Amino acid sequence: QVQLLESGGGSVQVGGSLRLSCAASGVTYSVYTMAWFRQAPGKEREGVSCTSSSGGSAYYSASAKGRFTISKDNFKNTLYLQMDSLKPEDTAMYYCAADLEKTGPIQYCSGPWQQFEYWGRGVLVTVSS
Repeated sequence: QVQLLESGGGSVQVGGSLRLSCAASGVTYSVYTMAWFRQAPGKEREGVSCTSSSGGSAYYSASAKGRFTISKDNFKNTLYLQMDSLKPEDTAMYYCAADLEKTGPIQYCSGPWQQFEYWGRGVLVTVSS
């Protein structure tokens, strides 16, 4: 049984940082594409960052590029998202997702979120000014 458990969410002021973690069970990170999505109230779920199974390639949305960093530890089966220079528009529920790798991170993150088979419950990130 696959379980993804996010942690590290919280409230932070503009310009602050947070580090999200996603611990997985039942998933072998080395063969899964892993991703972070987010969904703000009233908005569609959007891909923030996706990383290939090897961790050798990653994709960032335009809003995340230069501020967020995705990384994974295949030995610990843990995915991370370091978020710096946070803005109020980053406020959202952040979800960890996993899928047995079928294509590249660009296709995953820019495509429909339904491509991912497994999802965590999400963590709330609130950025206040």
